[in-house]
Amino acid sequence: MKSVLIGSVSTSQVVLEELIAAGCPPEMVFSLDEVVSANVSGYYPIHETAQAHGIPWRKFRKIGDREHAETIASLAPDYIFVVGLSQIVGESILEAAKKGVVGLHPAPLPKYRGRAAMVWQMLLGLEKSAVSLFLIDEGTDSGPILGQEPFLIGSEDYAEDMERNCLVALRTLLRRVIPQLRDGTVQPVPQREEEATWLLRRSPEDGAIDWEQPIADIHRLIRAVSRPYPGAFSHYDGKRLVTFWRAEMEKNPGYIGFPGQVAEKDENSFAILCRDGLLRVTDWTCEEAFCMYVGHRFRQKGEVR
Repeated sequence: MKSVLIGSVSTSQVVLEELIAAGCPPEMVFSLDEVVSANVSGYYPIHETAQAHGIPWRKFRKIGDREHAETIASLAPDYIFVVGLSQIVGESILEAAKKGVVGLHPAPLPKYRGRAAMVWQMLLGLEKSAVSLFLIDEGTDSGPILGQEPFLIGSEDYAEDMERNCLVALRTLLRRVIPQLRDGTVQPVPQREEEATWLLRRSPEDGAIDWEQPIADIHRLIRAVSRPYPGAFSHYDGKRLVTFWRAEMEKNPGYIGFPGQVAEKDENSFAILCRDGLLRVTDWTCEEAFCMYVGHRFRQKGEVR
């Protein structure tokens, strides 16, 4: 089986490792250049793995550039794996695959097609998900399914935990599907369009915390957009941007105040009053050093004190 891999993140790395382990390494690996990776959550330099295994590789900034399309066409691959890439892959590349272009989606297709699937599923409070391998067509995550593998989303999981569970499931799935692709025994299954749902785009600004929300919703947002994503955030006294990476929910022992108000602080944490509890923040970063005071408040940027 001749293949080409195009990718930029940890799932791309897992696909590369499993292709190598199966004895059918790609003819070439296309790895997103580090210089354009600033906005890619969970970036992984897969060209380093390719180099270590003697696999030809090339960095790219825009995979649709003519030189990349011509190189891929010259390799005449059976399959092209496009994994963990937010760029649009043009027809000239898609048509270069003799048997198909394989995509990956961390959701149980046909449900939850579209953007930010990991984040949305955690925000929706789902307890179960699945990773899907499918053949890319002209639609959005709508092509025939090659295989799926379930994984769990724990009630206290953070984004990195969900990603870890997804990667374990992906390895299991690849070890089942790669031999089928290699041997020509894979049987793609069309998706049931009547069951499809679509996730719309999210941006870093959607991580802004609304302190009027229930504490469980605030906690879920922090968990869903924690590392490797941009993080949930709020502005201390409406000025200094603070990003929240980890937090715990506690009962309110009797504080009376406004949602978003600092109720307690110590060397390792601080607690913020919410409508129905205390949110104890244990991991956070700030764009500048500052002193936090009990009674001061987290607000939207520029909000009048």
